[in-house]
Parts: sequence; C-alpha cells; structure tokens
Amino acid sequence: MTDENKNERDSAQSKAGRRASLVLAGTGVFWIVTMFLGGQFDWPVRIRVLFDIMALAGFGIALLLTYQARRHGRSGK
Repeated sequence: MTDENKNERDSAQSKAGRRASLVLAGTGVFWIVTMFLGGQFDWPVRIRVLFDIMALAGFGIALLLTYQARRHGRSGK
C-alpha cells in the first residue's frame, strides 16, 4: 500500500469518525435542551415523548455511523 492510499484511507476514516461524534454530541445536546424547555414551558407529555423518540433515532443513527467508521478503519488492514 502506498503512502498516498494510506493517507486517503486515514482521512476518510477520521472524517467518518468525526461525523459520528458530531451526530452523537448534537443529538445529546438536542435531547437535553428539549427536555429542559419542555419542563420550563409545561409541554404536554405527548410532545416530550415525540422529542424522546427523535433523540432515540438520532442515537441510533450515531451508532450506525460509529459502526461504519470502525468497519471502514478495519477494511484497510
């Protein structure tokens, strides 16, 4: 494997990992903020559950992205 190919693979792997971490952090912040606002503004439970489900979907997507980043990193070995 040439150094150029290795650098491209490492760059792609780091981008995938960065994307996964941003989705995970963004989902966490979104969930915390919406739960705080829901408590402050007395949102109905149905609305809070909707935001919980959206956050759960975001965490699931982050898990999938993390798995893909790991698999991408192992494919070059």
